[in-house]
Amino acid sequence: MDEAEFDDFYSSSFTRVTGQLYAMIGDRDEAQECVQEAFVRAWQHRRSLQRAEHPEAWVRTTAYRLAVSRWRRVVRGRRPVDRALGAPLTAAPPSEAHVAVVQALEQLPEAQRRAIVLHHLADLSVHDVARETGVPEGTVKARLSRGRAALAALLAVPTDLPTDQPAENGATHA
Repeated sequence: MDEAEFDDFYSSSFTRVTGQLYAMIGDRDEAQECVQEAFVRAWQHRRSLQRAEHPEAWVRTTAYRLAVSRWRRVVRGRRPVDRALGAPLTAAPPSEAHVAVVQALEQLPEAQRRAIVLHHLADLSVHDVARETGVPEGTVKARLSRGRAALAALLAVPTDLPTDQPAENGATHA
């Protein structure tokens, strides 16, 4: 595509593509800027556009992608700074109880540890834990029961104290 052909292409397409992009994104100024940038890129690719069946579609698609990219940059600019890039946060050291629980969890078999963490820390139901781990609900309940008993022993918590929390099947623990 030579300069004269490109000028004709630009003259016949710019207003139409701008109107179409404006309808898609809702901002006329942004549409004009993106279409203009798309035509700059089209000029750089004019030899391949000459062989293209629908060069106007190429420009329209390029302009739309530019508009989406610009919109994403604006949205990203409004977000708070990513924690990984921001100033390091200082946190209080973990309590002795927290360290003890983590060490006790590390001593459990992986399946029990995962069930306990998902159920008690991630607050998932038994059904959701079963779905996430790919095992039957009964298996999750057994892992939770065994894991709790093992944690109680590791943390030296008496297991014979009654609790007022109902078990998952509606009965109370004894």
